[in-house]
Amino acid sequence: MIRGLARVALALLLWLPTPATASEALWALLKDGGQVVLLRHTITTPGVGDPDGFRVEDCASQRNLTEQGREDARRLGVAFRARGVPVGRVLSSRFCRCLETAQLAFGKAEAYPALDNLFHDRGREAERAGAIRTLAAQRPEGGNLILVTHGINIQAAVGRQPAPGEMIIVTPRADGRYEVRGRIPTP
Repeated sequence: MIRGLARVALALLLWLPTPATASEALWALLKDGGQVVLLRHTITTPGVGDPDGFRVEDCASQRNLTEQGREDARRLGVAFRARGVPVGRVLSSRFCRCLETAQLAFGKAEAYPALDNLFHDRGREAERAGAIRTLAAQRPEGGNLILVTHGINIQAAVGRQPAPGEMIIVTPRADGRYEVRGRIPTP
């Protein structure tokens, strides 16, 4: 009886996709375009939120990317190019860590205030999460839409909390909604 259960358990484990297989399936989906990528900025200096008195237009007043964060962002861009993944628009929070992640990975970024950090502005959570959901439900033209933002924003919008540099892949549906397809860890 126990051996039979062990065989069934082993068969189930072998049948389930491994994280590497799941990631490769998501990369293949991205290669076809038409997806929305919710990307949390890469690694920053330690801390939570930004220092008191920070200003969105002043990078020196914010938490910024570390050298590891910069390297992770560059590696992300290399992974997209190596896999032939088409990148359409790249929208970013106006916070320097997001803009720098986008620039290093994709060579471009449009500042998009609806992606700004909710950490110090929880009163705008419904508005900003709604803006992300609206973007996630629209099939992008000319590649994949990249949204570079903060973990708290992604959590509020789609219920997933990514690690720094991790991507949540979303497929817009014909009914004006979207489907969360999975995560790709920082390459």
